[in-house]
Amino acid sequence: MAFHYALVGNPNSGKTTLFNELTGSSQHVGNWPGVTVEKKEGKLKGNKEIVIQDLPGIYSLSPYTLEEVVARDYLLSAEPDAIINIVDASNLERNLYLTTQLMELKKPMIVALNMMDIVAKNGDKISVEKLSKKLGVQVVEMSAVRGKGAKEMAEALKALAAKAKTTVTDVTFSDHVEKAVQDIAALTNLSRFESVKCFERDEKVLKQLSDNQKSQIETIVKACEEAEDDDAKSIITQERYGFVAKISDGVLTKNTSHQMTLSDKIDRVVTNRFLALPIFVAVMALVYYISISTIGGMMTDWVNDVLFGEIIPPAVEGFLTNAGVADWLSSLVLDGIIGGVGAVLGFLPQMLTLFILLAILEDCGYMARIAFILDRLFRKLGLSGKSFIPMMVGTGCGVPGIMASRTIENEKDRRMTVMLTTFIPCSAKLPIIALIAGALFDSAWWVGASAYFIGMGAIIVSGIILKKTKLFAGDPAPFVMELPIYHLPLPKNVLLQTYERGKAFVKKAGTIIFVSSIVIWFLQGFNWSFEMVDANDSILASIGNIFAPIFAPLGFGNWQSTVASVTGLVAKENVVSTMGILYGFEEVAEDGLEIWGNFASMFTSVSAYSFLVFNLLCAPCFAAIGAIRNEMASGRWTWIAIGYQCGFAYLVAFIVYQLGSVFVGDASFGIMTVLAIVVLAAGIYMLVRKNPYSEQR
Repeated sequence: MAFHYALVGNPNSGKTTLFNELTGSSQHVGNWPGVTVEKKEGKLKGNKEIVIQDLPGIYSLSPYTLEEVVARDYLLSAEPDAIINIVDASNLERNLYLTTQLMELKKPMIVALNMMDIVAKNGDKISVEKLSKKLGVQVVEMSAVRGKGAKEMAEALKALAAKAKTTVTDVTFSDHVEKAVQDIAALTNLSRFESVKCFERDEKVLKQLSDNQKSQIETIVKACEEAEDDDAKSIITQERYGFVAKISDGVLTKNTSHQMTLSDKIDRVVTNRFLALPIFVAVMALVYYISISTIGGMMTDWVNDVLFGEIIPPAVEGFLTNAGVADWLSSLVLDGIIGGVGAVLGFLPQMLTLFILLAILEDCGYMARIAFILDRLFRKLGLSGKSFIPMMVGTGCGVPGIMASRTIENEKDRRMTVMLTTFIPCSAKLPIIALIAGALFDSAWWVGASAYFIGMGAIIVSGIILKKTKLFAGDPAPFVMELPIYHLPLPKNVLLQTYERGKAFVKKAGTIIFVSSIVIWFLQGFNWSFEMVDANDSILASIGNIFAPIFAPLGFGNWQSTVASVTGLVAKENVVSTMGILYGFEEVAEDGLEIWGNFASMFTSVSAYSFLVFNLLCAPCFAAIGAIRNEMASGRWTWIAIGYQCGFAYLVAFIVYQLGSVFVGDASFGIMTVLAIVVLAAGIYMLVRKNPYSEQR
């Protein structure tokens, strides 16, 4: 019979890291709240009878955000056999606030006292024995990120599962408040936890009661509020911290030397009001420079030029020729599968380089600072720093990024974040960036960096504009976040994150991109009579030519670019795989140069950049659209999101091409230039106009 533990703790307490250590799982580990937005389950290594449920990081069991709702519902409804409460020892008092609420559930519990290495480094001391005695539960000292204490924790879990006895200390308040809670318990016959929630006027608990019981509870609460001269929630908060203070007394000995830590010294620079944003820009520019133009670029050149240029295609072609296969089958393998899938996989080295660098920034604690820094900027837009978290998660994949918006309690902010998150380039868009940079800009580093900041700019501009509409007007959600201590990135975490993201990309290339490549090969190789023809006479060309005029004002009004943009809705990598098939990626010219030169001949530098901008900002892939539908829980809102993304992308690309072409001398000033100026002026007006709904804020 399985024994279920619920793993509960504050955001950034090391909860997911501990889960991975105990179960051997490979969940993503990040240094910001909201990484775990759903329950995750795993079995204890070496004991399949012990099941551990990793719950979202929460600060309390008063459900304001969706993540708190998920955690509380599981604890109260699923009724786990026991609780693992992970506590950040370097912030003991704040973390024990949640512990007091878990203690009221009266379930067997083990406290994982994590980050003890940081406590020692700060010169503080914690008596684990005294803490265990005061809480009435076993306390295991550990450092999950370094793998210390995991073995002892596993043994403690096994021992508790064998006896499963409740010995948790009673949480008590001051006399007046304690009497009120006990009176509510006597009146309702509810548990201690539920009685406290009734005192706090928790709607989820109160709806279980009769109107008469609610009325009597309200009388009890109001009397206590008058006596304490404070509101009910604040009273309970103060009482809990008072109880925590009693526990900490004699347990925690703080270093009183007040020496500035290394993290504090670094933060004086990287979170400086004036230097923070320039440093962030420089860091991200360096990340894309390394990924696109140096290490990642060199490896990608070899994969494209040698592996998928000189090695695989000739070898496969020779094998097919010797086997005497039909021409159409040979074309399917070479032009369709190798041309399509190979075009995408060719950029895998650049993606892995980017994943490694982003994982390093996450693991060391820098990305958490960016959320803190951008909170200042985002609040001016009507959003909070919480909205940046899904966007950073979305650099790997838009789907978990969209799901991470669940941490935002304000519904309008959450919907806007869902709409804007995919503006940030995800891993699937990196091959598009690398293709444009390599084919038309000589692998210039600034193309990748500019793509990232175009995404950020789109979010900022959209945030300002949308907050001045009736649909999104209102105050931004508050943003409270514990900044983690800086530490050297652990190779295990960095490699694990890189592997998981890389695996997901390769898996998509082997499934969605594989099937899409076969379909695209067929459509571009056959006409409506199902006869093999030149691509310009194919089914794909006939369909593309119908819609191509729509994109002509953006500078890429040819059918090839049109169908590539449309197939990108299935998966953004399809933009590159479609181009690979249409331009014969597996063929290498006699002079040894890749045929991306043929691709480049279809564009000017400005039209290519316009093509890049449109595909970065328009509606995401079908999987991400499905995630938008789930998070919006509304077909109407899903279409609003898709419509806004496509419309915004079209207008930005239109301005880039029309004004950019005149600026570089590719086109003369004309009616389309005037129209682009009008669109730009309208956008500027939307940015600077007074908010007509400011009174509602």
